[in-house]
Amino acid sequence: MSDLTPIGFSSQGPEGEGLVEWEKIPAEALTAGDPVQTGHNYFTDETGTLTSGVWTCTPMTTKAGPYDVNEYMLVLEGSVTMIHEDGTRDTVRAGESFVVPKGTPCVWEQTEDIRKFYVIHDDHSGESLDADGLKVRTFGHDSALDPVGEQDESRYIGGTPKQGIKVFFQDATEQMSVGLWETEEMHTKPLPFGRNELMHILEGEVTITDGTGQATTYKAGDTFMVPKGMIYQWDSVGKVRKIFCIFQPNESVAAAQPEAAE
Repeated sequence: MSDLTPIGFSSQGPEGEGLVEWEKIPAEALTAGDPVQTGHNYFTDETGTLTSGVWTCTPMTTKAGPYDVNEYMLVLEGSVTMIHEDGTRDTVRAGESFVVPKGTPCVWEQTEDIRKFYVIHDDHSGESLDADGLKVRTFGHDSALDPVGEQDESRYIGGTPKQGIKVFFQDATEQMSVGLWETEEMHTKPLPFGRNELMHILEGEVTITDGTGQATTYKAGDTFMVPKGMIYQWDSVGKVRKIFCIFQPNESVAAAQPEAAE
């Protein structure tokens, strides 16, 4: 049985370790600022292309150009303005989420210190969204959801719960998706988890029991990663709403990644 466990995220980094200073951003990539960035990477997946953690940075403005990776971000402190190729601007503030697809032409304009949780998919497949898809995606955490369709009833204990979902982003390889999900009272059987998923609880609380028998309760405001292959049992009594960032490796795509070939 798997001994994998959920990975809890802290905005300050691991207890007793904190955050470490990262390499300087090259001056040629900037139009303003001499930023200092710190962070901690909590998780790297088996393909080596998915990383997730916490990051801070002092003010800076980048040069215009295509964004290097697919990235989901939850802003914890401060704000950032993403300037689109046509000059329109999206400002994302503390408590808000956004996604930048790889290849999106944009400028990162940050006039104050920022702290964020991130999930990065460093995709080397060569696939790309079409031009209409290359835009910054912001979404409200209280957005209306669509009903979840037919489900595998065998995985539930005590009946199949009513659920809702809204997907705001899926990358060109269809491995990474970001959105909102909620459920009424739900109890699942302990089963292997089929994907890597960052969860940020917006409402309610849930107890996750892993294959070691450890039960951890997560409440509104908590963020954690469930690694693929972990034995996973979900127990919640009231309604739970969460942000999800899912990465489900596609074997044919992963084989094309330089990191996965090592």
